[in-house]
Amino acid sequence: MNRSQRITLYILILIAGASWIFISADPTTAAMAGTSAPQAGFSAPDINLKTPQGEEFTLSELRGKAVLVNLWATWCPPCRAEMPAIQRMYQEYNDQGFIVLGVNMTYQDDPFAVTPFVEEYGLTFPILLDETGETGAAYQVRSLPSSYFINREGIITEVVIGGPMSEALLRTRIEEALK
Repeated sequence: MNRSQRITLYILILIAGASWIFISADPTTAAMAGTSAPQAGFSAPDINLKTPQGEEFTLSELRGKAVLVNLWATWCPPCRAEMPAIQRMYQEYNDQGFIVLGVNMTYQDDPFAVTPFVEEYGLTFPILLDETGETGAAYQVRSLPSSYFINREGIITEVVIGGPMSEALLRTRIEEALK
């Protein structure tokens, strides 16, 4: 292979590589470019999702309540590990104005596994389905579980990425959000 053939080959490889990067780019990342991930002290991105039964929940309509938005999937071991503690805290603090929105990342999960998961863990808080990835993109989810504690004014008080969260951590964060 002579020098001009090698140069032509290298150029073709570069063009193919650049084309592959362009074609396989995640469109949700492009939509997030220039925006920062939700963090403590800032307003929580609004959520408008449905439960498996079709009931609709909108985060902004829950103003006046402290909210835990917990993004999870059925295949996620830390998600499974923290669900019993989240359920206990929901039962303990619900009458004080605390609500949990369990947002299943349905677009990267098995939608038929959600209801059996909810039944297995005896979850009584609303389970919402993010079927398009819109909520995951708005919250810039990079790891599951991801949890956002939101106070009564709609401001994020704490972000916990990863898990499982202990009851003690949950209790502290919930009480802070309820203030």
